[in-house]
Amino acid sequence: MDDGLADLLHRVVMLMGEAARRRADDPDGLTYSQIRLLGTLEDIEPATQHRLAQALSVSDPAISRALRPLEADGLVRITVDPEHARRRLVRLTDVGRKAFHAAGKPLYDELREGLIAAGFPYERYLQDTLRLAEILAAD
Repeated sequence: MDDGLADLLHRVVMLMGEAARRRADDPDGLTYSQIRLLGTLEDIEPATQHRLAQALSVSDPAISRALRPLEADGLVRITVDPEHARRRLVRLTDVGRKAFHAAGKPLYDELREGLIAAGFPYERYLQDTLRLAEILAAD
């Protein structure tokens, strides 16, 4: 790998780590893990707890533990799957969706600004990524 690219990737990882640490220190905000869980749920909802665990590469008990405070705060709703009584379906509530977008926006902006400051061609990367998504969706 090219040394310049390796250095850039290292800086990106450092930026993400710093942002995640700041989030962990904020007792009133969502943690990085909670933001990631809510974002994944938004992409695949309704999801069984097992499917959500697979998508996040964590164990089923870990998802169950992670969902408890989110459900208590009204960010997710967990119901019995009508097709299978032993399965639980997880959905974002409107409050959860708003909290996810509100928490994710500053993180997104911080990462974008950090990447640009580090010399990463963010806008070009974003345009290329959107174009690739269009091409893949057309097939």
